[in-house]
Amino acid sequence: MTFLKGILGGLLMTMLGLAGERPNVVVFLSDDQGWGDLSHSGNKDLRTPNIDSLARDGVSFDRFFVCPVCSPTRAEFLTGRYHPRSNVYSTSAGGERMNLDETTVADLFQKSGYSTGAFGKWHNGMQFPYHPNGRGFDRFYGFCSGHWGDYFAPMLERDGEIVSGEGFCIDDFTNQAMDFMAESKEKGKPFFAYLPYNTPHSPMQVPEKYWERFEKKDLKMFKPNNHLRCALAMCENLDFNVGRVLRKLEELKVAENTIVVWFHDNGPNGNRWNEEMKGRKGSVEEGGCRSPLFIKWSGGIKEGLRVEKIASARDLLPTLCELAGVSEKPAKPLDGKSLVPLIGDPNAKWEDRIFVSQWGRKFGVRSQTHRLGAKGKLFDMVADPKQTKPVEDEEIRKRLAGVLADYKKELLQNYGKAHENRPFVMAHPGAARTQLPARDAKATGKIKRSSIHPNDSYFFNWVDVNDRVVWKAEAGESGKYSVKIFYATKSAGAKCRLSFKGASLDFTIAEAHDVPAQGKKEDRSPRTESYTKDWKELEIGEIQLERGDGELVLSALEIPGEEALELRLITLEKVE
Repeated sequence: MTFLKGILGGLLMTMLGLAGERPNVVVFLSDDQGWGDLSHSGNKDLRTPNIDSLARDGVSFDRFFVCPVCSPTRAEFLTGRYHPRSNVYSTSAGGERMNLDETTVADLFQKSGYSTGAFGKWHNGMQFPYHPNGRGFDRFYGFCSGHWGDYFAPMLERDGEIVSGEGFCIDDFTNQAMDFMAESKEKGKPFFAYLPYNTPHSPMQVPEKYWERFEKKDLKMFKPNNHLRCALAMCENLDFNVGRVLRKLEELKVAENTIVVWFHDNGPNGNRWNEEMKGRKGSVEEGGCRSPLFIKWSGGIKEGLRVEKIASARDLLPTLCELAGVSEKPAKPLDGKSLVPLIGDPNAKWEDRIFVSQWGRKFGVRSQTHRLGAKGKLFDMVADPKQTKPVEDEEIRKRLAGVLADYKKELLQNYGKAHENRPFVMAHPGAARTQLPARDAKATGKIKRSSIHPNDSYFFNWVDVNDRVVWKAEAGESGKYSVKIFYATKSAGAKCRLSFKGASLDFTIAEAHDVPAQGKKEDRSPRTESYTKDWKELEIGEIQLERGDGELVLSALEIPGEEALELRLITLEKVE
């Protein structure tokens, strides 16, 4: 069917939904890609024609804002609310999880009859019900952590089950997403596909054919180094995969009736061209929070529109729901606002909104025309978008400072305290499997973590029987569970025990698995994240868990060799 150009109202879309013509939705979210990392933004050192086409063939938002780092932006997109409301206060160790009483955009689409799938980096909780399968997604393929140790055929998961990836992870995530789209089409169901890619986040790895384009390229926009070169190469790989999805939509004959969204999760993760805006990843200034936003819908949005009004990631939930005619409502009030009126008419009457940017205890405040920076200086963002010279305007300062004061009073009363009453969930009745990675545990004594960044880390140097690894855990229901560990070790023979609330499981590491760290040879630039290994999977037996809070403890009873083991992951699977 041919849709009327322009925006179709929510009522009409609901009527179309009853006729089976609801639009599909594809949302791309890249990781650590700055606003300037697109040729659409004016960067002449790379080419991103497929991503650029989304702006050309749809609507682009000139001043779109996200959070300074990963998991808060994801939470705000998913919930339409400021991230402190869902108690996302960190990027690891449990602080990336959204409170369970939050409604996600996937919940709403799922309840409206859509097939929902997420493919890539989740970064908002691993154990069910924080897992994507517990937050409205029928299908999940990827990893739930903040970053990964190796991008080539790494250990991933499919709906909680550990699997091996195929090839470069971005290509792999795209393959899985396209299969999901085809399956949904075959079933006659509209789909909501979320592709939260994990590049150009470090480690800086990219397939050779992309690296070859940049390894010795004469870069003009910024002083070159290998981190920059690889970031640009990764961005071109992202563009390639966006092109693959667009072609797949054509092949499936659903391109005209699919809404495609592109945005980034924060500013650039390195020094590179970003139109000389102040700040980068982690900063609450313009350069740390500004992202492109492109929305294409060939059957519903006029081509080539440009919106100058400020908008945020929180606006996407209500916008997509209105465009798709999703009538389900979130349980809690939104901070975001539907952008549909601006998509229909960029010059539509619109309130002068004010946004707060936050990371930890750093804050910035942005109106349509001004920004109150982290150090309390006021900038005229129309006359001075690079924030080079503060201005004195007490009326505007007072207004922005007042919004920040209200924000702190309303949102930060319990900010960061969630860890006190949110243990890591295992054995939840809603999921057959639980993953308990080293990332979420604490070790005692001489045991060391493989990186200061816990996300894809592992424990090593387990040489003392007095040391142990502990998860602050909650068993969701009582029952018997089969246990596996993913380990490496130079020597066999260690006798170990896993225990929880009086129950225990003794086992022996019968086989050595001495393997080198992997990932370094693929790195194009030095990393600070952990390397990983080819972990050996070992089923160690069954344990009876009793419902309730406690400590899941892994201890070594005897260490006859150099070490007990290096530990990456424990998994539990319910025994029927």
